[in-house]
Amino acid sequence: MLNRHARGFFTALFSPLARWLLKIGVSPDAVTIVGTLGVVVGALVFYPLGQLWWGTLFITAFIFSDVIDGIMARMQESGGRWGNFLDSTLDRVADGALFAGVAVWFFTGGADTPIAIAAVLCLVLGMVVSYARAKAEALGFHANVGIAERAERLVSVLVVTGFTGLGLPAVVLFVTLCLLALASLVTVVQRIIAVHRQSLQENEGTSSEQAA
Repeated sequence: MLNRHARGFFTALFSPLARWLLKIGVSPDAVTIVGTLGVVVGALVFYPLGQLWWGTLFITAFIFSDVIDGIMARMQESGGRWGNFLDSTLDRVADGALFAGVAVWFFTGGADTPIAIAAVLCLVLGMVVSYARAKAEALGFHANVGIAERAERLVSVLVVTGFTGLGLPAVVLFVTLCLLALASLVTVVQRIIAVHRQSLQENEGTSSEQAA
């Protein structure tokens, strides 16, 4: 989940653990699956019960599996397209569970409908952000652009949700979710524009070849 600025630090930090897991026969895929299950349990069990702080701590304990499995795959020189597919797919499951858990609590015991709606918007737009890139790449385009990277989205919602459980005013969470939803919407638009430009360039290239 980490961006390039923190990846080096956490790679060094978790490399001994990754090496030990490989030594005892744990596969990168197993780490990916267990990490996702941990995030889902934290988000869909703790959050709906109103345990925002403890849920965040529980999720954080598993969220770094996304770094560890990558380190293990590189050490094994394995993974390839299958590992990338599994990791990306389960990332979407974890992200959806996280925002769904927040929404469920604030639709029910948290009794704050605006926050719940903002969480649902983040869930939906976050999925569209990922889908836009995946579809673009499937068609041979590049769409790795935008201001709403997954790392920033996760860190923001986890930190603010956790501290909301400790008494941080709920309005801070509402504003954070609204900003995340807006950033995701902007990212979707940026990716659509990027693919459209590439499509036009492709068509122009094809027309030039036909004319020649």
